[in-house]
Amino acid sequence: MTEPLYPLRIAAAPISWGVCEVPGWGHVLDAGTVLSEMTALGITATEFGPPGYLPGRPDAVRDLLDRYGITAIGGFLALPLHRSTGHALAAAATAAAHYAATGAEVLVLAAATGSGGYDTRPPLGAHEWRTLIDTAATIRDIAAEHGLRTVLHPHVGTHVESEAEVDRFLADSELDLCLDTGHLLIGGADPVRLARRHADRIGHIHLKDVRNALAHEIRRGTMDYSQAVRRGLYAPLGEGDVDIEALVRCVRQAGYRGWYVLEQDTALAPDDTEAVPSRDTARSLRYLAELGTAPQSARI
Repeated sequence: MTEPLYPLRIAAAPISWGVCEVPGWGHVLDAGTVLSEMTALGITATEFGPPGYLPGRPDAVRDLLDRYGITAIGGFLALPLHRSTGHALAAAATAAAHYAATGAEVLVLAAATGSGGYDTRPPLGAHEWRTLIDTAATIRDIAAEHGLRTVLHPHVGTHVESEAEVDRFLADSELDLCLDTGHLLIGGADPVRLARRHADRIGHIHLKDVRNALAHEIRRGTMDYSQAVRRGLYAPLGEGDVDIEALVRCVRQAGYRGWYVLEQDTALAPDDTEAVPSRDTARSLRYLAELGTAPQSARI
């Protein structure tokens, strides 16, 4: 039986406009500019962006997003889960309460190294890995008390990056994955193959396309991740080396009905405007429309 066609649940994220949690990442556009660009593209849902980017009070967040016709679906939280667990749990509890009060539904967790960026990562010992697994489980329980789902985001420069680390995490933990097509490819995994192998563990999706020549430089250690982003690591969907069409088809057939968050990480120079990232997001939406899956509201 043929899988019935249905529009994807498309959301965006401020990182596509260069808004990142890493200090010194690049020029940060104000929230009103980013949200207005999302609205102009017909996007009606977003992740939060880094802590502090949107207003601190949940009612102020709701008022701001309502002004642009956008709802919050959740946010990315990178914490060192392998040590200083008290700090990680406190930060997760604060974030979960905030997310829930704004009407969000998912906490996207990453196993940060604690180094403040994604260019290096020290190895973990067996005890630290066990601590990471236990801390992630506790954060899942904290988030669940607020009505949120928690997913683990494999991410370049974190302690769950490669396909082997993803497999190990899924074997040791009950958390589902945020399947980020870009970070998985950069980490050496085939996102489509991983999606087929772990179809029942995909709880959230970040859609990225990647120029594999630059990803290879990262894997080889000849280029830092942040430098590769500035060199154009992430391409509009359909213009890089991730088989986005096969990925979408695979997860749809497996029954995935969650969000597809457009994330084309970029870093802006001081004189950059919203024009280029908005153009790239529009190109990604056009690509999805050609697959017959873009939301009808997207003005592309």
